[in-house]
Amino acid sequence: MPDLLHIARSVSQTLIDAGHTTYFAGGCVRDALLQTEPKDYDIASSASPAEIEALFEKTNNVGAHFGVMLVREQKNSFEIARFRTDGSYSDGRRPESVTFASPEEDAQRRDFTINGLFQHPLTGEIIDYVDGQVDLKKQLIRAIGDPAQRFQEDALRLMRAIRFATVLDFAIEPATWQAICDHAQLLEKISTERIRDEFSKIMLSPHPRLGIQLMVDSGLMRYVIPEVYDLIGCEQPPQWHPEGDVFTHTMIMLEMMMENPSLELALAVLLHDIGKPATYTYDEENQRIRFNGHDKVGAEMAEEILRRLRYSNATIEAATAMVDNHMNFMHVQQMRTAKVKKFMSRPNFEDEMELHRVDCASSNGFTDNYEFLREKEAEFAAEPLIPPPLLTGKDLIDRQLAPGPQFKDILNQAQTLQLEGSLSDRDQALSWLDEFLSQ
Repeated sequence: MPDLLHIARSVSQTLIDAGHTTYFAGGCVRDALLQTEPKDYDIASSASPAEIEALFEKTNNVGAHFGVMLVREQKNSFEIARFRTDGSYSDGRRPESVTFASPEEDAQRRDFTINGLFQHPLTGEIIDYVDGQVDLKKQLIRAIGDPAQRFQEDALRLMRAIRFATVLDFAIEPATWQAICDHAQLLEKISTERIRDEFSKIMLSPHPRLGIQLMVDSGLMRYVIPEVYDLIGCEQPPQWHPEGDVFTHTMIMLEMMMENPSLELALAVLLHDIGKPATYTYDEENQRIRFNGHDKVGAEMAEEILRRLRYSNATIEAATAMVDNHMNFMHVQQMRTAKVKKFMSRPNFEDEMELHRVDCASSNGFTDNYEFLREKEAEFAAEPLIPPPLLTGKDLIDRQLAPGPQFKDILNQAQTLQLEGSLSDRDQALSWLDEFLSQ
């Protein structure tokens, strides 16, 4: 089966054979030059939407006003955009008008030099009107033309600059950086969903610590999660947190986090101590900083933050559960076997283990609770953590018990004994039940 590049070349060949100047454009060119396999191929062409529609069987008029058509070939979609220049941007997102233009003029309207490159799809020749290749070699994110104008046209470019710097581990060119700082408030024009999607990409990048630091330093974080600024300067007890304040602790955790984390884990790492500033107290008698209940307060704050950013219910529930549970790891060695098994059967247990690992590794360095749970995993591996119950509500009804709160208490006691190994089969469980009810 032809690979994506082969199909993209075939689509381009059709356009070229029909007499249209046609190039690969933007990210796919950048990625290829960085020796990274592109995830998709955008195509820029002199062909009009009507001409594209006439050349291909499966098309979708996704943005004919902007000269953009979607072509479907062999189960793959390719966005084909006509070379253009843009009119004014009154809404901070889309141009009010477009004028179809030359490739050189088209390159000048794009966001960053490394995204303003074209490549001939058949010969591989790079067409560079904006010195994008120079900035690729220098590992720089530089706005094309006047950076302030680029950001005023589409304020999401403010976050895209951070995202590219984070994903590629590039520096942001000084004038571009200054424009980001000067125009951070433009982010207020952008929909929550678009901000959330860019933020998620930053959190899932290879360098989330860099991304969050840039968001904070530029002022963009004030329009995404302003509560993060309260972590800066929030002191912690040095005997447990020699690394410094809550913000420093969180940044170290982001840096230490496993590669390719789930979105829920990345968000939980960022927000796990978000409740500390609100719960900060100083115990004068013991001369110690305390954050009583910061896990519960933090879970409530995390839920509010993630709902504000319109994350899915599943993401919100998983991330906030991790924030809520992260302090319970300190008690695992004192738990009864049944409780340990229930603790380990939590739906996001592996993510919670990673959160606990980096929480300790970035501060006190304790690993005993982590190692204890890993040992328990091996010990419990031969059978399900939570096996099917030996007793059900029907067993209670058969013994003339009326459904009610007592049902749950009895079944929970039976399950605990089962998990502890005191009840190993159904006959034992029924005998226990009869004895329990006779008391």
